[in-house]
Amino acid sequence: MASTASRSRISLANLSPARGSLHKQKRVGRGQGSNHGGTAGRGHNGQKSRSGAGIKPGFEGGQTPITKLFPKRGFVNQNERVWAPVNLERIQHWINLGRLSCSPEKPITARELLFSGCIHDIHDGIKVLGDGAEFLTSQIYITPSRASKSAIRAIEDRGGQVVCKYYNPLALQDCVKGRTDRITAAPTRRQDIMWYSKFQNRGFLSPDLLKKLGDAPFVEERWKLLSQQLGKWRKQEFDVEKK
Repeated sequence: MASTASRSRISLANLSPARGSLHKQKRVGRGQGSNHGGTAGRGHNGQKSRSGAGIKPGFEGGQTPITKLFPKRGFVNQNERVWAPVNLERIQHWINLGRLSCSPEKPITARELLFSGCIHDIHDGIKVLGDGAEFLTSQIYITPSRASKSAIRAIEDRGGQVVCKYYNPLALQDCVKGRTDRITAAPTRRQDIMWYSKFQNRGFLSPDLLKKLGDAPFVEERWKLLSQQLGKWRKQEFDVEKK
């Protein structure tokens, strides 16, 4: 019994590869006696028998590849964004269940919506929709990336406030992780700058919106700084056009 136990014990001394997992290297071009001499397994003539014949996957011998024969339709829009929609009815339902809460000091962001299970993916940002506005009874404060006009009207009619804030991928990731050690992103594309500076969109760069909010707890100082810089830039642009 002792000898059997010693043989079955695994150690560095008796480790070996599994049977059939290793093969001897095929040595070609070593004469006819090795059965791999002469053409060395390449056969007689042909493209693959020549040295330097690097044939790429999909190569069809020189004729037009099938990928080029098929017509192409449409294009990929590099600036397209996919918003994660959330309805007011769903937000109210989550508040009733106690899974969501908000206040002027701590508004609802993508982090709260994701971790509460109200949404399952943030995609490129959150968009609040006005579906089920008649079921909204709570006074909510929320900072999404987008909001429909009906949602804005319903939230403000109940005494709440919605501010659309710009998020790039890194800023959205920081929002979900709760990081506050980095400076929040600012829009760089002209289209985004113009959208977030309009009051009807409740953009965080709108001077009218910031004036209306005043010293609300959730208003960041960076919003006011960016809005002032945008106002100076617009004034310079207007002066140049006037000249």
